[in-house]
Amino acid sequence: MKATKLILSVFTILLTMTISAQTSHYIYVSDAGNFNIPTSQVLRYDLDGSNPQVFISSDDFAAQSVGWPQDILFLEDQGVVLISCLIGNKITKHDANTGAYIEDFAAVPGGPTRMKIGPDNTIYVVQWSNTDNKVLRFEQDGTPLGEYTDIGVGRSVGLDFDLVGNMYVGSYGSNTVTKFDSSGISQGVLIDTQLSGPTNVLVEQGGTILVLNWNGGNIERFDNNGNHIETFTTTVTQPEGIAIHPVTFNYVVGNGGPGQIDEFSNDGTFQGSIVSSGSGGLLQPNAVVFRDATLAVKDFKKSKILVSPTMGSEFKLNTLETQFLDSIEVFTILGQKVDTIAVAQESWSATKLSEGIYILVAKQGANTFTQKIMVKK
Repeated sequence: MKATKLILSVFTILLTMTISAQTSHYIYVSDAGNFNIPTSQVLRYDLDGSNPQVFISSDDFAAQSVGWPQDILFLEDQGVVLISCLIGNKITKHDANTGAYIEDFAAVPGGPTRMKIGPDNTIYVVQWSNTDNKVLRFEQDGTPLGEYTDIGVGRSVGLDFDLVGNMYVGSYGSNTVTKFDSSGISQGVLIDTQLSGPTNVLVEQGGTILVLNWNGGNIERFDNNGNHIETFTTTVTQPEGIAIHPVTFNYVVGNGGPGQIDEFSNDGTFQGSIVSSGSGGLLQPNAVVFRDATLAVKDFKKSKILVSPTMGSEFKLNTLETQFLDSIEVFTILGQKVDTIAVAQESWSATKLSEGIYILVAKQGANTFTQKIMVKK
């Protein structure tokens, strides 16, 4: 009976997600403007790039003496969104639906840029300073956990993790990407060629790495040993902000020169602009984030990182979390159960599933946790 109730609950929630997909998915863009408070804002667009709305205004930032917004991180179970602000050296917390300021989440002396939830479910933050620049960690309630890395990386703007928990930090100032192991110990500079003012670092399925070059006006692709593979695209200027489109699975990139958001296929082919130049007053995109607001569902206690990456066909279980679970089940967005993942295993293959969006539903006693993934082969 409990299993039946769970399946019916998942079916109801995911059916609602399917019906409302076009209205519930939004694109959020942090706009650095002219790199000052009066032109700082966070914009929201519909999934197709239409209907621009000011989510957080320059006046809102000015009221808190912060600006130059860097990254956007939604914490759906709390109903909040975090914004890292280079001016003011703070991460601020806002209502996830209205953008209204709630409180300061954290003070970051070195100037917070990129934020990311890591394999251990804590928030990692890189810093812009040339001197105070070790990677920091925070609990999702804002409790500081201190410095994570053994060395600092100056002018840090890029941050991502691979399947085994290694961390990659890009430096705009030194034109490098440094690799750290899963304990935060430096493994040295991984990439030091073909970079000119790198911003975002993105680890792809299979371990290849995309790096956005703000000064170089291109995006470069490297293998997991740091060897240059190819130039992904040269049709961008001052690129910053990259995300995966939830429907097409293409890369969506902030194109700073014209102030627009562009879409590229996996091979770098330009697919068009999702957000046209200057739409909603966009000047200088710093971060691009997709949000499915239907994931903030009260039926589920909390989202967890159960597997990584979030897109692919081969997934590694986050054993720090899964070892304590009772079960993990895989559902389609229509609520059909298609697989069960043994909590004792360390990896899971989704090659037998069709490409698309799936929901992992985990049970731990009376608690239920979820994670959305995309199967792409």
